Amino acid sequence: MVEFVTGFYLALMFMALYMISFFIILTVKNRKKFFSYIEPKKEYFITILIPAYNEQNNIKQTINHVMQLDYPKEKLEVIVINDGSTDKTKEIVKKLLKKYSNLKLLDKKNSGKADSLNKGVKMSKGELLAVVDSDSFPSPPSLRKLTGYFNEENMGAVTSFVTVRNKDKNLFAKIQSIEYMILGWNRKLLDFIGAVYVTNGPLSLYRKKYIVKVGGFDSKSITEDIDITWNMLYHGFETAMCLDAKVSTIVPHRFKLWFRQRVRWGIGGMQAIQKYKASFFRKGIFGLFIMPFITLSIVLSIVGFLFSSYLIFKALFGRILITGYASSIGASVLNMQNINLYPSVMVFYFIILFFVSSIYYNYILHKTKYDKKITLRRLVSLSFYTIIFLGFYPLIWFAAIYRFAIKDYGW
Repeated sequence: MVEFVTGFYLALMFMALYMISFFIILTVKNRKKFFSYIEPKKEYFITILIPAYNEQNNIKQTINHVMQLDYPKEKLEVIVINDGSTDKTKEIVKKLLKKYSNLKLLDKKNSGKADSLNKGVKMSKGELLAVVDSDSFPSPPSLRKLTGYFNEENMGAVTSFVTVRNKDKNLFAKIQSIEYMILGWNRKLLDFIGAVYVTNGPLSLYRKKYIVKVGGFDSKSITEDIDITWNMLYHGFETAMCLDAKVSTIVPHRFKLWFRQRVRWGIGGMQAIQKYKASFFRKGIFGLFIMPFITLSIVLSIVGFLFSSYLIFKALFGRILITGYASSIGASVLNMQNINLYPSVMVFYFIILFFVSSIYYNYILHKTKYDKKITLRRLVSLSFYTIIFLGFYPLIWFAAIYRFAIKDYGW
């Protein structure tokens, strides 16, 4: 049993070290290309779709940011799709119609984000379609930096680099802001091998005719951004990511809202795996790398958590039994013979993984200019993120798997 536990642990450590080594190698190889982007050969007419449901606190600011994009206004059409909001979202947009001549409002009954986007696609005039969440705020040059990727006729979708706007709200938002930096960096790494597997909601740009060709956004998926990307890849179209096209978004700063959001992401990922499972180990980069990579990441996360929990509870239970027995016979509970000053090989590999990950994450935060300088506070946040946030993240998968199993796909 001891040999099996040790072997299993070493296998997990090997896969974890292999994954992070893979990202580090990609980083070193492409270190001079991260913030480069492609200059567009033409100015496209672009329609920006902003689906909104009860966003009275953010919709005005989002529209103002969109209107300040560094792109010719005569080639920009902005459509806000009001998805049956019960607050003042509709009234706020109506007032802004008088201010912006290229702003339009599509008012509809509540039917979900995917259906809202599909109705916006039908109404749109643009050759390219940008999707912007109603609580997100694109930087002025972001849209122009995305358009150059469509010089390639087979390019179907390009996504942006998302940062957290409310990162100073509390520690929980701060930790998520670090997470978003790392996610964005790793997504750019996957761009170098043509494996961008999600075009995020805060800001992504699509070729309209390809959206139509693949059947639009799937209203049955609760993460339409994941599904549309996989659908593009499934049909042989390319996806990309521009790290220099920045957009900020508001993240949940309370645990309950965050947990619901992440469970929804997890369910959407499993929906995508189920929908496209026939493409495993076929269909080029999509089936040979992306689907196995995502699936393996989920499995390793869950198995690693369960195995670590087993080791911890086994050690605690053993200590409780020893303590109880020692107390019953009047023996000393703690003595020097019980203290092991020689770390096991399992501890050794864990320490290596922790320090390699921390150095890699710190490098990412430095290159993405998360802070102006390295501070003790940032290092503490990074350590907290590495140990606590990632350590307990697999709990989300248990909730997502349960809801997926009972077909509870509600938001």
